[in-house]
Amino acid sequence: MSPDVVIVHLWSLSEDVVLHRTARGEQLVLTSRWGVDRLERPDPLVYETLRRMELGPVLLGNAAASGRQHAEQPVDVRAFMLPTLTRLSHLVVRTLGVDDLRGPLLSVFPLVPDAPFTLRLSGVQPVRLPGTAVLTSVPSGFSLEAAGCPHRVVLHRPEAAMVVALLAWPVTHEAAAASLPLPPQVTESVLRYLAAAGMAVAADDDSAEAGATGR
Repeated sequence: MSPDVVIVHLWSLSEDVVLHRTARGEQLVLTSRWGVDRLERPDPLVYETLRRMELGPVLLGNAAASGRQHAEQPVDVRAFMLPTLTRLSHLVVRTLGVDDLRGPLLSVFPLVPDAPFTLRLSGVQPVRLPGTAVLTSVPSGFSLEAAGCPHRVVLHRPEAAMVVALLAWPVTHEAAAASLPLPPQVTESVLRYLAAAGMAVAADDDSAEAGATGR
């Protein structure tokens, strides 16, 4: 992997979500296994972004280019969409990739109606896998789940699995980046996604003390 890779953050709706706009465009209706979510009088950019997310992972900026192509003023689509996407976090799949055309590194899937996902990670605090973590082989790579965790993580590429393997023992993100043959920004981004998904917890957390289990 080139040290100059660019990190790519992609957004999509869960596969079971069906998006529908009422005849007059006054409501967006999202039907899923959790029931029905409604957005009143959605901005055209909200509709266009969610429509594209229904089709698969997208860069939010690309949705903005289409949804506001005739607008007079540029739009910071991430800031504009964040309140809506936060409200719909139980329907949103977050995918991490790089610009090397080899496919995404990992994806994070919500498992419960309340599944907040916030990308933050301390460089000082050692982290590790939660004690109930289970790694399972699936057609698209490996699935990582833990009891009580609101997300499931699918590792699509070996680079993501390498980072997860380090979390069998307490490690800081700086130490992880120094020990893996990956660009530091890739290791750190994978760790940030794992932490946001609840799969990289503080090493002194009771939930981490039992280590990880594979099957």
